[in-house]
Amino acid sequence: MQTQRRWIEESPYGAALGVRVDALQEGSVRLLLPYRDANSNPGKALHGGVAASLVVLGGQAVARTALGADTGPWHTSFVEIVYLAAAVGEPVEASATLLRTGKELCFVEVEVRSGAGKPVARGLVTVRGRLGAAPADRPAARGDAGGADPGPLGPHIERVPFVQGLGLRIEHMAGGHSRIRMPWSEHNSDAAGGVHEGALLALLDTTGAMAAWAETGPGPFKASTPGLQAQILAPPPRGDLVGYGRLVFRDRELFLADVEIAEAARGRLLARGTVNYRIVVPGA
Repeated sequence: MQTQRRWIEESPYGAALGVRVDALQEGSVRLLLPYRDANSNPGKALHGGVAASLVVLGGQAVARTALGADTGPWHTSFVEIVYLAAAVGEPVEASATLLRTGKELCFVEVEVRSGAGKPVARGLVTVRGRLGAAPADRPAARGDAGGADPGPLGPHIERVPFVQGLGLRIEHMAGGHSRIRMPWSEHNSDAAGGVHEGALLALLDTTGAMAAWAETGPGPFKASTPGLQAQILAPPPRGDLVGYGRLVFRDRELFLADVEIAEAARGRLLARGTVNYRIVVPGA
């Protein structure tokens, strides 16, 4: 139990978020996150990547305890998150509960609520313990055509507090496509030395959202992420990551984007997913 507590609170990324373990026992964990401007979007709303980080932190903590210390290394092979409401200028907490454990797979449900008890997000997490096995060979990411137009929004997005903390660089954001680089930083790392899965999911969420904004362009619009799905193929290594987003479908205010996350140096696919994004455009 103390090992999992240290992994959550003392990983550089978890410490940067300010996550604290309130309760940890066999089959469940409760995490507390005080409000910080550094975890927010404009208007003091909790960034979707922070909520996603709480989901995988809670899921992994429960799974590692349930599977056992000798089943690692671990990674989140699948996660699905729905965002129910915004947390604005307030603390949040995440409660993770074990659903089922197999030999190497563990299934966990996570609820994120505001300090006042308002539902903020709900996630289902499948964690894999690799039982000492080395990662499988991963395919090359499809990538993109190599455009270099950050559009009018790119420089502004980079100044969003949480995005700025991650060090994200908007390299391309036009015509329904996005490419975002996350340079390696100790700030974004896991205790094992690689990129923290929470930082990876924050990159995935942001890349998908930017593909939607690359379709509409800037405006006085209301926007949010209703949900995302992601598969992480292996424990994230140390190094720069790059996200490739591609808008595949739009139905009025709803946008569906496919996202790949790749190792920048090798071009190998590390994670993939789908981001469901909503931009309320008047008259659309």
